[in-house]
Amino acid sequence: MTGRSSGWDSLGWAGWEDHAAVKQCLDQGADPDNWRGLRPLHRAAAFGSPEVVAELVGRVADVDAIQGGVTALWEAVLGDRAESARILAAAGADPWRTAAGGWSPGRLSLAGPTPDLFVVPEGERGLSEAERATAQEGRRLVAALGREHADGMGLACVAGIDAEEAIRRLEATPVEVEELAELLESPFAYDFDEKRLVFGVTTVPGGCVVTQPWGYGPSQPGVLKRLSAGTVCYGLYANPKSGNQGSITRDAVTEGWDLHPGGGPNPDDTPEQVLASYLFRYNAVAYACAFVGLRPTDSRSVDGRADIWVELPDRDYW
Repeated sequence: MTGRSSGWDSLGWAGWEDHAAVKQCLDQGADPDNWRGLRPLHRAAAFGSPEVVAELVGRVADVDAIQGGVTALWEAVLGDRAESARILAAAGADPWRTAAGGWSPGRLSLAGPTPDLFVVPEGERGLSEAERATAQEGRRLVAALGREHADGMGLACVAGIDAEEAIRRLEATPVEVEELAELLESPFAYDFDEKRLVFGVTTVPGGCVVTQPWGYGPSQPGVLKRLSAGTVCYGLYANPKSGNQGSITRDAVTEGWDLHPGGGPNPDDTPEQVLASYLFRYNAVAYACAFVGLRPTDSRSVDGRADIWVELPDRDYW
């Protein structure tokens, strides 16, 4: 599709909850199939109100039109917008049309909060036992960690080793209790150089988490290479300027860099990647933990309540 505004000049990026505004644009001749080169129904399914979705389904040429390899119904299911999904299905959208990673909107919904969203037709494949277990653990993990995590935080999720082993690999030393209390109370009263080598380390089921509430330290390549000997690490920096930045290091070798955990699935993702992206959408911390098989039971490993606080040797970790 082409076209700059297609009659949508008065509606910005955030106006899709406003049914009256959307209807006014449509009544004045806005193209129901083109908004800034994108499909309005996809935008409404992902970010709009059910009323806007209902308004558009009666005006579009094809309720199952494709954008970015997926339908509007896929966007609604991906965003856990059950009411919008029901409206789309009632208008003829196909819940069982295959999309990213071989998943359909219907199958994906079985892993979400409304598994009864659609009737599963005879012969249609449901979730496997492994997928069902992954979905169950994903929901538990998100509940344990919470959804609110500080911008500017860095962490490394490490499989198979505990806090003591992580500290040994990093050749780190404990931080003085008095100094630590002052730092944790007012971390931004310190220059970054004064705190850049201070990390928290916590043993969790499946491994450990190395964290820094105020910086990218644990996600540095030199840190991840030391931690990942014989195992795998997922590094994360919640960059307040450009968003979440992830990396994968296995046995001191970087396998992935400049990743975007917590985002939506990509068209060429594997089935496992699609499921993980759905379960941990907008939750990069849970994604990082799940990637290496960590199973924390609460948020203390990532919210500044680490078991042990240490200081690393002054080296170049890049």
